[in-house]
Amino acid sequence: MFPLSLLFRRLITTGTLTIEDAAGRTTDFGDGNAPHVTIKIHRRWTAWRIVLRPAMAVGEGYMDGDLTVEEGDIKDFLDLIALNAGRAAETPKRRVWDSGVWQRVRHFNFRRRAKRNVATHYEFTTEFYDLFLDRNRQYSCAYFRTPEDSLDRAQRNKLDHVAGKLRLQPGHKVLDIGCGWGGLARHINAVSGAHVTGISLAEQQVAAARELAKAGGRSGGLEFRVEDYRDMAGTFDRIVSVGMFEHVGPPFYPIYFQKIRELLMEDGIALVHTIGRTDGPGGTNAWTAKYIFPGGYSPALSEIIPAVEQAGLFVTDIEVLRTHYALTAGHWYRRFQGHRKHIKALYDERFCRMFEFFLGGCVGAFEYGGLVVYQLQLARKIDAVPVTRDYLYRG
Repeated sequence: MFPLSLLFRRLITTGTLTIEDAAGRTTDFGDGNAPHVTIKIHRRWTAWRIVLRPAMAVGEGYMDGDLTVEEGDIKDFLDLIALNAGRAAETPKRRVWDSGVWQRVRHFNFRRRAKRNVATHYEFTTEFYDLFLDRNRQYSCAYFRTPEDSLDRAQRNKLDHVAGKLRLQPGHKVLDIGCGWGGLARHINAVSGAHVTGISLAEQQVAAARELAKAGGRSGGLEFRVEDYRDMAGTFDRIVSVGMFEHVGPPFYPIYFQKIRELLMEDGIALVHTIGRTDGPGGTNAWTAKYIFPGGYSPALSEIIPAVEQAGLFVTDIEVLRTHYALTAGHWYRRFQGHRKHIKALYDERFCRMFEFFLGGCVGAFEYGGLVVYQLQLARKIDAVPVTRDYLYRG
C-alpha cells in the first residue's frame, strides 16, 4: 500500500476512499464521511504505475481489469477524485509543460492528421451511438432549462437556443462546421427554411446525415460533405459550429477564425459552441488524448479571444453553460449502463470499460473540475445583432 499512500493521502480529504491492494490489505483515505468508494488493485505493478503516471494508469488499469470498483461504480470513483482535485487537478509544473511546446506539437492538426483523429472517436457504428444519445443523435452539451428535463428535451432546447442566436431567415445560406449526423442542420432547415451545408471529416456521419435528410424529405434544403473547414469556399449568411472547435488545436485557431471571417457575409452571424476551461490554458488528460480524443483540446477564453480579434471579428455575445454538460454526460452514462450488454456484444468488455471510464469522468470534470461550455456569437459588423439578448426570449 506504500506507493498508493503517497498519492491518495494528500489527494482525498473529502469523502472516503478505501483501497484494497494486491496483497489483500485495505487502507482508508479521507475524512470517513460519504461519499464512500472502494477500489481494488489486482497487481502490484499497477499501484506503482498509478503513482508514477496517474492520469494514464488509472484509466488503463480500469480498462484492463487491474483496477476494479468494489463499492460504487467507476463514475462514483471518478466523482470522488474530481471532487477532491477540483480545478487543482494538475500540478503547476504539469500545466506549464502541457501548455507549452509539447502541447502545441500534439495539437498540430493538419488535414490528414485531423481526419485520422476524427475517425478514432466518430466512426463507431451508428447503432452504438443510438444506444446512449438522444433520438436526434446530438453528441454535444444539451441545454437544461430545469434539471428535470429529459435528455431529448434538453437537446431540443439546445437546438432552439442555437437557432435563436443565429437569427435565421428563409433563404439564408448556413454553414454547419462539424455537422455530425446532421441533427442541427435539419433543425435549422425545419424552423427557418434556410439552406444548410454541413461538413465533417467523419465519413459515416456524413453518409448517415444524407440518408436522414432524404428520409425526412428535406434533401433539397440540406447538403452534407466530407470536407475540411480549411478547404471551404463561398459565402454564408450564418455559420455555426457545435462541438467541433475542441478538435481544431490551438496552433490553428487563427486560421479557423480567419476562415470564418472569409466565409461570412458582411452582415452575417456566426456561433461557436465549445467545451472550455475556466482556469486558464492547460493540457489534455493523457488517457483521453490517447484513447478518446487524439489531438483534442478544450481551450481557455484567453486562448480563443486573441485569435478572434486577429481575424477582425466582433464578439457580440458570450454565454457560459455551467454544469449543463455534467447533466448531459450523466444521462449518457446511465443510458450506456442500461445498454451495456448490447454494447459489449457489439465490441468487447475492454471497450465498455474504456467508454464508461470516459463518460463517468466527464460528469465529474464538469461538476467539479472547472470545465464549462462557451457559446461565442461572432460577427463582422458590431451591429449585426440586437444590443440586448431580449430577442432570444420573446414569445
